[in-house]
Amino acid sequence: MKGYRMTLIMPDNATDERKWAMTAYGAELIEVTQAQGMEGARDLAKQMQAQGLGTVLDQFNNLDNPLAHFEGTGPEIWRDTQGQVTHFISSMGTTGTIMGVSAYLKTQSPEIQIIGLQPKDGASIPGIRRWPQAYMPGIFDAAKVDSILDISQQDAENAMRRLAKEEGIFCGRLLGLLGRLGLGRLGRLFFLRRLLLCQRLGLLLGGGLRLLLGGRLLGRRRLLLGLG
Repeated sequence: MKGYRMTLIMPDNATDERKWAMTAYGAELIEVTQAQGMEGARDLAKQMQAQGLGTVLDQFNNLDNPLAHFEGTGPEIWRDTQGQVTHFISSMGTTGTIMGVSAYLKTQSPEIQIIGLQPKDGASIPGIRRWPQAYMPGIFDAAKVDSILDISQQDAENAMRRLAKEEGIFCGRLLGLLGRLGLGRLGRLFFLRRLLLCQRLGLLLGGGLRLLLGGRLLGRRRLLLGLG
């Protein structure tokens, strides 16, 4: 690889699989407490930067974050649905995805509904956050989101297990949306790479293979894979 030094700061209740993946790429991990959460991790990163210990790659305020989705993900969705998408549903972590895709899709059709997902109070779903106002990403514009759904952790994990077992789709826990709406009510599923199209609904899926391999969500401690 390039040999760049990378220090990642995360809460100590982050999944082991996430930690293993980052250290496998050579990153140094610094953990804050669960109580401090991602807010504490962001505060520590800024403190270290002020002390000259590094530069924060601030994805929460980097305009290139939503721009990448405005130029890439949004046009891909519009093209692959042949301009017939009516709703786009996305988790909200840095909010870069939903901001960029919303900006693009709304220029194509202002009637498209943009729906954001955030965890219910007390839920811990990697990749999405219920940000306090003081920590709301600077790139976030509430006017670009038509409605927000609160997702429970149990719904998210149940939906993740079901898609893995029944469809062979390794997705992240943000799919608690499917647990809330009910898989049976969504109709026939068409899977196109990371985009899930259901009739005219666009749902962006996060990768969840590492969570399943960890054994937690399938109720197993070991899985044996034969690769290539």
